[in-house]
Order: sequence, then structure tokens, then C-alpha cells
Amino acid sequence: MLVTNHVLSGALIGGAVRSPLPAFTLGVVSHFALDAVPHWGKFGSVSGGMLRVAVPDGLAGLAVIGTFAAITPREHRLSVLAGMAGAALPDIDKPSRLFFNRSPFPRAVDAFHSAIQDEAPDRAHYELAAAAVLAVGALAVLRRRP
Repeated sequence: MLVTNHVLSGALIGGAVRSPLPAFTLGVVSHFALDAVPHWGKFGSVSGGMLRVAVPDGLAGLAVIGTFAAITPREHRLSVLAGMAGAALPDIDKPSRLFFNRSPFPRAVDAFHSAIQDEAPDRAHYELAAAAVLAVGALAVLRRRP
């Protein structure tokens, strides 16, 4: 799943939970849950298709983080940021491998993360639909009254 969608799911979780530690923890769990559903992937080599998708996706993910941090009421901002951080954290292995030629996670975590992926190159529309649903859900949760 694209990191932007993981970040959106983390915003939704942080907005719903409204407590930083559970939001972070549930964000991490949501990452693996989303990676287990069919999604877009298998873009090719790092120098080929993967970076052409990963760079714009990473920038979009950062924009989502900034946007949701700005629109979230101050009293809930830490929870939303924690949810987004937890949801994005497991994908830190990709830039770590690119720049440092190693993952920061134990092999068992990497093996599990790789094994649960259900990726195919013809599923971009899945990602767009997930982004729309997650964004609307996150905005709805943040707009609700305490």
C-alpha cells in the first residue's frame, strides 16, 4: 500500500482514538492490515519503476502529514501525529535499504512484512479508492464534536 494511504489511516486512527500511545500502536497494526489486502505494487527495480512511484508518494504522504497536523484541533494533534507515525513506520525499511543497504527491523519482522503483501501492478485504482475513503473518514472523525 502507498505510504500516503498508511498516513491517512493513521490520521483516521489518531482522530478516533485521541490518545497518542494507543494511536501509535494501532497505526502500526493498521499498516500490516492494509498491506495484507490487495493493493498496487510490484513496480520493478529500485532505479526503475519503484522510485517513480515512491518519490511522489513520499512527498504526498508528507503533504498529508502537514495538512492533517494543521487542521487537527490542538488538543488532538499529538494523537493524530502519533497515529500517522505508527502507520508509516513499518515502511521505513524501504528508504533504509535504498540508502544504507539494510533494514532497521529484525529479519522476522521483514519476513512477515514481505509475506503478507498482496501486490499487483494493475491495482492503482485500489489505491485511489482507499485514499478517498481514508481521507473522508479521517476528515469526518476530526470534525466530530468531543
